[in-house]
Amino acid sequence: MTKNELINRIKKENIEFLYLLFTDITGEPKKVTIPASMVKSALAHGVWFDGSSIEGFARICESDMLLKLDISTFSILPWSEENGRTAQIICDVYLPNEKLFEGDPRGILKRTLEKAKSMGYVYYVGPEIEFFLLERSELPQLQLHDKKGYFDLGVQSRAVEICQYTMRNMHSFGVQCETYHHEVSRGQHEIDLSYDHALKIADGIICLKHALRYYSRTRGLKVTFMPKPIFGMNGSGMHVHQSLWDNKGHNLFYNGKDPYNISQLAYQFLAGQMMHARSLVSLVAPTINSYKRLVPGYEAPVYICWGRINRSALLRIPMASRTKVQEGARLELRCPDPSCNPYLAFAGMLSAGLDGIQKKLKPPAPVEENVYGFSDDKLKEMDIATLPSTIEEAVSALDNNDVLRKTLGENLTRHFIHAKKKEWKEFLMQVTNWEVDRYL
Repeated sequence: MTKNELINRIKKENIEFLYLLFTDITGEPKKVTIPASMVKSALAHGVWFDGSSIEGFARICESDMLLKLDISTFSILPWSEENGRTAQIICDVYLPNEKLFEGDPRGILKRTLEKAKSMGYVYYVGPEIEFFLLERSELPQLQLHDKKGYFDLGVQSRAVEICQYTMRNMHSFGVQCETYHHEVSRGQHEIDLSYDHALKIADGIICLKHALRYYSRTRGLKVTFMPKPIFGMNGSGMHVHQSLWDNKGHNLFYNGKDPYNISQLAYQFLAGQMMHARSLVSLVAPTINSYKRLVPGYEAPVYICWGRINRSALLRIPMASRTKVQEGARLELRCPDPSCNPYLAFAGMLSAGLDGIQKKLKPPAPVEENVYGFSDDKLKEMDIATLPSTIEEAVSALDNNDVLRKTLGENLTRHFIHAKKKEWKEFLMQVTNWEVDRYL
């Protein structure tokens, strides 16, 4: 779509307002709203905004920042027709000198994808996004809306309507949903996005969350992407399937002669993610609450190992049907959760994998047993390390990781670590209900 085609479409579709979207370093969507009549100027010159109050963006003395519109992301909000049509465009963030802002999360992913492209690779991902739906009228009490379980066949409930409306309308954002099902815990659901280019899917995750928030509100429910909202129940993850392809559409992770049907390149990529796992987890599981999910016993990966049938492993090689074995060769990283900034998560995952390729790393032998049953001695004997147990431990590892620091850039790395350590200190000063119940 050209700029003139976009202007004409906005007129034809009677668009009244345009949301210009970007994210802060935590992944929180931000927007600037302009009337549709200003789109020609916005396309020509960008739109200025004050970045001084955006987490990780700018100091007061350099607060002016510029949004430049990525017209390939133009989409009409499917729920906006009743009160005047609204559309959105996802933007890239620039400095006053009109150079790309190195701390823009979307820009960081684009730079990392360009590095992969220079090596002959295209990065594809497919996330499985889990979330809970709670009764809005009962808040702040966390009352789950149903008593269903894993893959249960439910009636046409409010939750089913919410998820089906979301899936039906995601094509408006240029992204397809592959499947939906009820998850393990009561009130927990999963929507999977179809495999596609990493930038497109990162944009899609932002749109999916927006859609779920809107549709859940219309049905009296509240969606939460909090990794572990309720004690004693499975948390919400965002397992990510991933592979590298060439520009001719060939899956470079496939090798039909290998027992797992994956190539040497895939093994090197896997080894890179394993080597950087303790730092990488700070980007893919970035909240204090994330580490309430990453504990043994709830199907969440804690141990840095890999396998196929072992769902306690950090990385898994999923099975593929015989008719799709070449296309389906991929790695599944199981530690991400839906609280992450998808741009930073995918950039970190890709960077770690590319480092493994550049260094021609080899992974350890696969582990096909349930690692949760291993004793400490056996874990030590098999040299199986664990992920950090807190966000403070994870960002400390990130602080010492040159590869990921370079990927993020010094500006964002510094702000990200500062924000997370500040969050950790605030958490340590809180008095929780558990403490009151135990000690009072």
